[in-house]
Amino acid sequence: MKAIAYKKSLPIDQADSLIDIELPQPIATGRDILVKVNAIAVNPVDYKVRLNMPPAEGEAKVLGWDAVGEVIATGESAQNFKPGDVVYYAGDFTRQGSNAEYQLVDERIVGLKPKSVSDAEAAALPLTTITAYELLFEHLNIKQQKAGSTEKSKEVLLVVGAAGGVGSILVQLAKAITGATIIATASRPSSKEWVTNLGADYVVDHTQALQPQIEALNIGQVTHVASLNGTESYFDTYIELLAPFGKIAMIDDPENSLDVMKLKMKSLSLHIEFMFARSMFNASDIDEQGKLLNQVAQLIDSGFIKTTLGKNLGAINAANLKLAHKELETGKSIGKIVLQGF
Repeated sequence: MKAIAYKKSLPIDQADSLIDIELPQPIATGRDILVKVNAIAVNPVDYKVRLNMPPAEGEAKVLGWDAVGEVIATGESAQNFKPGDVVYYAGDFTRQGSNAEYQLVDERIVGLKPKSVSDAEAAALPLTTITAYELLFEHLNIKQQKAGSTEKSKEVLLVVGAAGGVGSILVQLAKAITGATIIATASRPSSKEWVTNLGADYVVDHTQALQPQIEALNIGQVTHVASLNGTESYFDTYIELLAPFGKIAMIDDPENSLDVMKLKMKSLSLHIEFMFARSMFNASDIDEQGKLLNQVAQLIDSGFIKTTLGKNLGAINAANLKLAHKELETGKSIGKIVLQGF
């Protein structure tokens, strides 16, 4: 089967940073399903792994943690899917990625693809959807309500990095199934328009001091922070902004240690979301990821959430994946980058 891999950790402008290769087609056993990959999305984790995790000498590593495809075979213990089903998923950090024609994936972290969107549009969603959902409802513990309800709660959610992949779905989830007031950060006119269209109630400029902007909104204190980038830079600001017993949930990797004891006076809490934790450690509730993907598929098909696809770069090959990695490394992409077909 065709696949795209890397053998050395190289800058993306190097010829061998990503290469087209051939690999044996895998065989499904146990709870695994074998998926023929139709479309993929590219995430910052792809280039971070490429740059920081060189494969063993002589080996090639296949990246990719977002896919839509057709089930073509199931393991002997699989029970959730059958050949012909079209599914979407983010996969497992410890296994071969989705930058290949065929991929094995544990059925418990897989959902049925939303029917109302294309494969490319659906491929933009799994990793960021799982991350956003777990962050909102398992870490921040924001209250869920019936989709479409207009009832507002007292929760005030600040989303830092709202125009990125995770932010783009997180804002929609918060708008669709919570009553929280959503403050999104964005600086460029295009990103401000993007997050407003996704459902942000207010937009503040992250290149300026956040506290005076938020205080000027006169909507009360922030109760929850979704820190999707720049946590180290904003940490002290979060502490100033948050009401007592407020919560911060982060997904990034600060270069320096955070002084968590600064949280004590307000009894604040800090949470770290890593969506691969369930699959990496075969958690007892690993099937929660499949369930939430199915729930979000229903929200999409009911019109409450739309795809976060920002750009489709064409066929799945090394040349186009290099373009995707290069754009993500700038940190300025809006929405998700998708590729489709081999």
